[in-house]
Amino acid sequence: MNGDMFEQLIESVTQADDIIKGKAKPFRATEFAEPQVKAIRAKTGLSQTRFADVLGVSKRTLENWEQGRRHPTGPARALLKILDADPKHAMEVLNH
Repeated sequence: MNGDMFEQLIESVTQADDIIKGKAKPFRATEFAEPQVKAIRAKTGLSQTRFADVLGVSKRTLENWEQGRRHPTGPARALLKILDADPKHAMEVLNH
């Protein structure tokens, strides 16, 4: 690593530290839209109980997502994205 690259790295770490400590704001932030769980479930035609089973979550968790009290994360969020994009084929795979 040359000196110029090292200086850029140090500057980047210093900026990150300032952001973490609240001394600076990030230059950009990436935000992803929350999945519209109820609309995605409607595309499948499933009840809350059956849809929760397909996702591997409790019915109560699904209700919380649909009512905006909680938000899906990780694998559940990815699965919802797949179901939203192609509910027919996703359900064929998930029902096997």
